[in-house]
Amino acid sequence: MADKVIEFNDANFKGEVLESEIPVLVDFWAEWCGPCKALAPTISDLADEYHTKMKVGKVNVDQNSSTASTYGVRSIPTLLIFQDGSVVNQIVGNVPKDSITKLLNQVV
Repeated sequence: MADKVIEFNDANFKGEVLESEIPVLVDFWAEWCGPCKALAPTISDLADEYHTKMKVGKVNVDQNSSTASTYGVRSIPTLLIFQDGSVVNQIVGNVPKDSITKLLNQVV
């Protein structure tokens, strides 16, 4: 993972994501998930590109099932975009970077 990709978990999710003063992109993933691994370089790129405007991080669903369950994550990868503590957009699956960028640009 890139240095700018934050590791979110059940313990820090409220403070890092819900109480964030800037938008947050959260990637729900798992070690065994092929599409998640394929999406990882894109998430790293986005973290590098947007680090001054928003937080970008990942939640391992196997280790943080409470957070995944709270947001109804049933398929992975699932990307949720949070703004002011609320989900403002969602993407399910390994999608092209420009599709994600379009949604991020709506909140930054």
